[in-house]
Amino acid sequence: MAATPAVRTLDHARVGYSLHEYDPADGAEGHGYGGVAVAALGADPAQVFKTLIAQVDGRLTVAVVPVSGQLDLKALAAAAGGRKAAMADPAAAERSSGYVRGGISPLGQRKALPTVVDESALGFATVLVSAGRRGLQVELDPADLVRLTRATTAAIAR
Repeated sequence: MAATPAVRTLDHARVGYSLHEYDPADGAEGHGYGGVAVAALGADPAQVFKTLIAQVDGRLTVAVVPVSGQLDLKALAAAAGGRKAAMADPAAAERSSGYVRGGISPLGQRKALPTVVDESALGFATVLVSAGRRGLQVELDPADLVRLTRATTAAIAR
């Protein structure tokens, strides 16, 4: 399996992680990419996090929230020091991150963006996020995720 930029970032930082591969087409109907990962891996949906890219006052910002919840745009705007947030155009998110939708990782993005991780991540010994392609999740310590993405943590999920 070829290393993604996210995996190369983890290797370069020498942090512990494990990869979990699954078929992204399994049960894709109506579950979204995160729901498919949860079902395929038999994981806790509160421990699997999706990476979303939004615009806060016109500036692209990464939000990492549990698959079991939704992004609270007002909370994201406040956490990022802005007034208004809206979801970014999918093409802009793909261009900025270097990843395709459903495979956007908060790690190893083409362009470093301000990142906010939902504070619930810190309640787990490990969390799962996309490893940079559909069908591949990386499990790592949430403190490493926060450190490597230079993220802040806040309650941004509802």
